[in-house]
Amino acid sequence: MTRTCKGFAAAGVLALSGSLFAQTAAPEIAFDSTADLLKTPVNVFVGEVGGVGQNSKGQIFVYTRTGHPYATIGDNRTFFRNGSRLYQFDQTGKYVRELGQDVYGFNAAFGLRVDPQDNVWTIDAGASQVVKFDPEGRVALVLGRKPEAIGVRPGPAPGAPAPAPGAGRGGAPGEEGRGGGRGGAQAGPPGSGIPGSTFNRPSDVAWDKAGNIYIADGMAGNVNRIAKFARDGNFIKQWGSTGSEQGQFKGPKALAVDAQGNVYVLDAGNKRVQVFDGDGNFKSQFGNIGSPLTMCMTSGSPQYLYISHSGDADGMDDAAIFKTSLDGKVVGKFGSAGKLPKQFGLANSIDCHTENELLVGEMANWRVQKISLKR
Repeated sequence: MTRTCKGFAAAGVLALSGSLFAQTAAPEIAFDSTADLLKTPVNVFVGEVGGVGQNSKGQIFVYTRTGHPYATIGDNRTFFRNGSRLYQFDQTGKYVRELGQDVYGFNAAFGLRVDPQDNVWTIDAGASQVVKFDPEGRVALVLGRKPEAIGVRPGPAPGAPAPAPGAGRGGAPGEEGRGGGRGGAQAGPPGSGIPGSTFNRPSDVAWDKAGNIYIADGMAGNVNRIAKFARDGNFIKQWGSTGSEQGQFKGPKALAVDAQGNVYVLDAGNKRVQVFDGDGNFKSQFGNIGSPLTMCMTSGSPQYLYISHSGDADGMDDAAIFKTSLDGKVVGKFGSAGKLPKQFGLANSIDCHTENELLVGEMANWRVQKISLKR
């Protein structure tokens, strides 16, 4: 469990934060589960599931912490890679292929989403990158730059100006993207990060109808922001900083955009969901969702949110998945903590391709469950 706890920052954030809202009872939703959905070949394994998603054809994609990490030593940079793998399965859970083999951005799987055009997006906390794969499995867009694993170039002399963006950086692992910015230059309020695509453990990605890209950045704890990009990857703007006020976050863990273009941010450390317009202007918030871990939004009308409640830091004392309306009203919940079918252990990823058919990826139980809700 050590690897899970270290790699899964959200649980630690939740354990340190008190709830802002009292949790009330919610009606139980009857459901069935297929816990052995994925069928892999011999010697191909699904480990801690960082993310799971489904395309328009029903094909399933799983980004999992399974692999053999190693370091590649070059003439000026050292990279760790191959700590995670991206698998594709058919509609029945039968293994199809592996994508992105030897992509150095695969280090510590944290999330996966499939967009309306069937592109597959991986979110990697170790590489601090978001990578878009087209439906054929080719890399189509990379957001973020993987930080150096070790200091390979000397920092500036005392009193010297900080290096310009894009210049070589030394320093400790993950130094770039922290609240102070490159070279110690303050970019904004604490936790606002660096404008652009220098991420520090991003956690999720979502899109609006125009194709604009929204990325939740900051599960490392010292960056708490939402970054907005055009569909071609050009940076537009960002909002957020560290705190508990409106428009502030303590671990923005998941994102969703509704049919009207409103952006829903699961603010894990503050145990709430905040709602913004597409320009980052605060609109509303709600809690009463336990210790939230991730969420997804249905595409039908009306739209609903499914929000995973983790309970304790290891997700083994209390767990459930809440169904809420977009104004935060809890209309039901299902599941409990444990390792059996219909139980959850750190449900880190939910795909709600339809309102009553869900895929739930678990970190602690190393599996994907297919959930069928009974009407």
